[in-house]
Amino acid sequence: QVQLVESGGGLVQAGGSLRLSCAASGSTLSIFAMGWYRQAPGKQRELVARIPTGLSTNYADSVKGRFTISRDNAKNTLYLQMNSLKPEDTAVYYCRVTVWSGSVYWGQGTQVTVSS
Repeated sequence: QVQLVESGGGLVQAGGSLRLSCAASGSTLSIFAMGWYRQAPGKQRELVARIPTGLSTNYADSVKGRFTISRDNAKNTLYLQMNSLKPEDTAVYYCRVTVWSGSVYWGQGTQVTVSS
């Protein structure tokens, strides 16, 4: 079992920045990949960025060049630095972990609201 706690969401003006954090606890040695997803009202949850262990990161086209995902393995923490935020980035952002067995764990989500 892996437990995830996200933080760092909030309200920001367009063009501003936010940094999200996701602290993992429990069976962290079993983690294969960590990533950020988001869900806007009335829309499906979508991938924002993902870091698989030993592999290259993946970004959604809509955030490339603006968002940076990073992972501190010593602290079992995942980050998402979000710059040049746009109103269309408004969503609930979720941390997701995939373990080597294939099981998936989700955080509770953190709201990001970008005002125009």
